[in-house]
Amino acid sequence: MPENLPADVSENTPQNAPLSPATLAVVSGRPPRGLDSELNTPVSLSATFVGGGSLGAAELGYGRFANPTWAALETAIGDLEGGRALAFASGMAAVAAALHLVPAEGTVLVPHGAYNGTHSLTGLLSTQGRLAVQPVDITDLDAVRTALGALGGPVLLWLESPTNPLLEVADIAALAALGHEHGATVVVDNTFATPLLQRPLELGADVVVHSVTKFLSGHSDVVLGAAVARDEAVLTALKAHRTFHGAIPGPMEAFLALRGIRTLPLRLERSQASAADLARRLLAHPAVTRVRHPSLPDDPGHALAATQMAGFGALVSIEVVGGAAGADAVVDAVRLWVPATSLGGVESLVERRRRHGNEPVVVPEDLLRLSVGVEDVEDLWRDLARALDRALALAPGSGGGAAGTA
Repeated sequence: MPENLPADVSENTPQNAPLSPATLAVVSGRPPRGLDSELNTPVSLSATFVGGGSLGAAELGYGRFANPTWAALETAIGDLEGGRALAFASGMAAVAAALHLVPAEGTVLVPHGAYNGTHSLTGLLSTQGRLAVQPVDITDLDAVRTALGALGGPVLLWLESPTNPLLEVADIAALAALGHEHGATVVVDNTFATPLLQRPLELGADVVVHSVTKFLSGHSDVVLGAAVARDEAVLTALKAHRTFHGAIPGPMEAFLALRGIRTLPLRLERSQASAADLARRLLAHPAVTRVRHPSLPDDPGHALAATQMAGFGALVSIEVVGGAAGADAVVDAVRLWVPATSLGGVESLVERRRRHGNEPVVVPEDLLRLSVGVEDVEDLWRDLARALDRALALAPGSGGGAAGTA
């Protein structure tokens, strides 16, 4: 039960009864309740805090060590994930901190289709001799088992589920158990699912990372990250990395992200319902050759997602006729959808992922990642269908593709 709530928050609910994630998103990280107390944690813009001399040591000390506004955000994210959270300057700052949990010359196992920022950073650290990188198909338990068994020395197993942007679903519980059998630290990037749909710590992960920029803040106006863990030694290492690398969040950004979390349940409910609706419609469009969304019964990850997750998420990936040119034609033709990178905001975004030079080569050239926002689904469909019609008309000799998820 969050400490800011009164003990008698409900006469019909035991004090220690767990609150639902949707409720935690609203109540966690608020100041203690009292007469004329502030409802929201204010923005603390102080660079240092009073302490020393006869006053004794300051609990906060200096602005690079801690901040009351960060602390409120960390409480909310920690409560949602079921651990203790640390806020970072960006999602990549959290990723970097987590990667440094593996000792020098250790190995990181990463998904073949990992987020390109993770893919690029692990590649850079590999070229610098800091660590070795072993790509692996995280949907194949036998492949992961073989890879872990072939490695000596410290290992960090990096997971995404669903993956970005292929939307592959990994068995987090089985992989975490497998990783721990081989002494690996298991990290899960939970940005796509959010803690409302999936809590990796409860499935055995050691660390969860987020790009708070995305669904948690939800309005495309904040760049922040977070890492969550339960083990004290892991938290100490993550915090030391944040402090000494200066990867700290701004207080205003932390305030805005916390405000965004308050509406996460409503936003995500709308977005993922529309995503599933659009995925079904996209299957029938002749310009679409493949649809990827775990809600689809024929999707390879459907059965696992249905048991591991509390929903199927708000990201859809499609492949279209005409290759990269056809995908670009769709992006050029949309009017309501916004051609932009990022995801998880209230607005719907579309992007051809291989336009980025650092995107993993397993991502098809014609793949479009759709981040479904909260607009009316009929408006979204009309705009997207019209853009797909244009791609079909431009495809040389195209009679349309056979849509599917296989």
